[in-house]
Amino acid sequence: MKTADEIREEFLSFFEAHNHRRIKSSSLVPHDDPTLLFTNAGMNQFKNIFLGREDRSYRRATTSQKCMRVSGKHNDLEEVGRTPRHHTFFEMLGNFSFGDYFKEEAIDLAWELCTQVYGLPKERLAVSVFEEDEDAYCLWKTRIGLPESRIFRLGASENFWSMGNTGPRGPCSEIHYELVCGNSKVDNGKKPDPAYFLEIWNLVFMQYNKDSEGHQTSLPSPSIDTGMGLERISCVLQSVQTNYDTDLFVPIIQEASRLTGIAYGEDPETDISLRILADHSRACAFLIDDGIVPGNEGRGYVLRKILRRAIRTGKMMGHKEPFFFTLVALVANLMKASYPQLKSSRDYASRLVRAEEEKFSSTLNYGLQLLEEMFETSIKKGHSELPGSEVFRLYDTYGFPLDLAREIAGERGLAVSEKGFYREMEKQRKRARASWSGGKKSVSPTYQILVKELGETDFIGYSELEQVSGRIKALLREGVRRDRLEDGESGELLLDRTPFYAKAGGQVGDTGNIESEASLLHVVDTYQPLPGLNVHRVQIKQGAFSLGDKVRSSVDLERRRNTACNHTATHLLHSALREVLGEHVKQSGSLVEPNRLRFDFNHFQAMSLPEIRLVEELVNNQIRNNIELKISTSKLEEAIEAGAMALFGEKYGEQVRTVAIPGYSLELCGGTHVGSSGEIALFKILHESSIAAGVRRVEALTGQGAIQRFVEAEDALDQLSVDLKVGRDDISPTVIRLSVELKETQKQLEKLQFKLAQRQTFDALSEALDVLGVKVLSKKVEGLDRAGLRSLADQLKNKLESGVVV
Repeated sequence: MKTADEIREEFLSFFEAHNHRRIKSSSLVPHDDPTLLFTNAGMNQFKNIFLGREDRSYRRATTSQKCMRVSGKHNDLEEVGRTPRHHTFFEMLGNFSFGDYFKEEAIDLAWELCTQVYGLPKERLAVSVFEEDEDAYCLWKTRIGLPESRIFRLGASENFWSMGNTGPRGPCSEIHYELVCGNSKVDNGKKPDPAYFLEIWNLVFMQYNKDSEGHQTSLPSPSIDTGMGLERISCVLQSVQTNYDTDLFVPIIQEASRLTGIAYGEDPETDISLRILADHSRACAFLIDDGIVPGNEGRGYVLRKILRRAIRTGKMMGHKEPFFFTLVALVANLMKASYPQLKSSRDYASRLVRAEEEKFSSTLNYGLQLLEEMFETSIKKGHSELPGSEVFRLYDTYGFPLDLAREIAGERGLAVSEKGFYREMEKQRKRARASWSGGKKSVSPTYQILVKELGETDFIGYSELEQVSGRIKALLREGVRRDRLEDGESGELLLDRTPFYAKAGGQVGDTGNIESEASLLHVVDTYQPLPGLNVHRVQIKQGAFSLGDKVRSSVDLERRRNTACNHTATHLLHSALREVLGEHVKQSGSLVEPNRLRFDFNHFQAMSLPEIRLVEELVNNQIRNNIELKISTSKLEEAIEAGAMALFGEKYGEQVRTVAIPGYSLELCGGTHVGSSGEIALFKILHESSIAAGVRRVEALTGQGAIQRFVEAEDALDQLSVDLKVGRDDISPTVIRLSVELKETQKQLEKLQFKLAQRQTFDALSEALDVLGVKVLSKKVEGLDRAGLRSLADQLKNKLESGVVV
């Protein structure tokens, strides 16, 4: 029997042998695509190639892509565990042609792989085609030799594929495997009966693109996008009944069965629960590895929802203690051969999941209390069912499962208004869709036209910074193209060649000046609305600038130098954090400015003061060593094999730039850096804090900023020494002694204030008013905090025996 690892490798090797470039799976977090919450298909990372916005040196590719389908059009969450095939996380095997081969060769290759490599019997294969796609129909019938009885002709809802509401699309042809040979009949116009047929491969013939306004246009060149679920083809080739019976899931289900003490295969309901645990553990392991942490919105909310669904599934199976974290760790062990990065994130993922389990346990208990209050309210009002809106609030806010609420309500002789529950759930889904922006705004068509007309900007700012000659290629004001910008106006400017670094990878854009013979402007920022298009935001200071003008550009050298120091320091910091805290540490965000740096990374708990000091020491050691940086360009695969770190959320082309601090750090990076580490001079951490569950932030200074920080600290110590009238060595014990004395004095003062307030208010007991037979005492008291006021009010209430105290 072939293992899933062997099946995956056979697929990729087959297409490599047919001149396809094997491309590594992209992250589950789509790069620079506001239309997607998660990567949900193999073609996501190639979208810009299909759209004609990006070129690669290869025109054929093959991948095994990590995918998630838990949102939007593709949302399989509620079906997981209940059907043989649905999953949250899965792998999509695919082959792609970017304007190279089309339908004929795609069909030939698919048929050869299925019948000759995988050895599937031809008589058990059938296909479906789009009812208007005569080309595909004829190829299957005449070229492959399939009888008409094995070809389904279906409508657009079944055989016209699109990535979403917008994006590339086209007719498709699906390959189906007959589960029970000879027991099925083809009824053209109807979808193949899933009781007899399993779809194993979808060949999409990319011909069109649909924009946000609903216009469908032909793609620059017809292309091929295919998708074969690894889980499905493994199910077929391993001759098992469901995807959950393959070697991708069986070890996880067995461990879940051992942990819960519930056997698999004996009861359909508990089987569903065990499948949910297996599926969700895979999803959590890969999401956390790709930098997602549980949260209250966006991707973090989805991860938390999946986690809590798994945790409550275990609790409903009778497992009270945290256990799901061990399944997440098991996934890393099982899949580390194909995804070695899982190994480094395994311990971090386990600790993160365990913390979520412990937190959710207390949340669930609180949910039970709220449920009890709902029961009391409903019974008092004589209602026979709980309001669906209230039960949904329990579900959405506290993760309290509907089925558990239904079960407990049944024990009380009550029902749950499930219609109201699902109505609120749909409202929540609409709110989520409306609020999701993907973190980026769509690019103005103006810039898309400019990059097509003018091509990419020639950036020469790694080596040339002053008096760089160039020519103005475009001018814009308020997004509209102009022929001229006058004195005092602000706008945007594009050059044929520029020394100004455009904001990217956390590093801010360059500023500086551009001048002609009689005119001067100030560059206030540089950014890239599209890859390769460096746009300068400018303010005209003198004269005017017109299209075609020859100009000279100069970068603000001091600002660039300080920024470079901070950027190189982030690389040193990254390596030092991994050395001190563990290899699970990954950059999850950064900000590199001239006057400071900010570095976000995955870590489970706050850094201790000794850890912070050790990180500082390691970074400063590398600075003192004055190591010369080595910057080079290579193929992405070669850089990764050499150990270069690829950063979370970044997208890399075929050729990448690597920045090495020999012996200590090697990263893929397009930013600007110092020539040698000694130029940084000094590194000082200012703050370490939490910005989300499992994500920490370090803020730091380098160079003159760090030196100034030390000077300020020295001045503060000198002033303390004078104020306290002690030597500098005695400042700390003196402050501790004074702090203890101050706390004791404060306690004494509070006691005296309370006694004074008692005397004043007890004397005023006789002033209590009678309001409709109720004693009311109102008194203004100074000098007491909330606890003191509460204690005093309690004493007065006791003396009144019955009444109101304000």
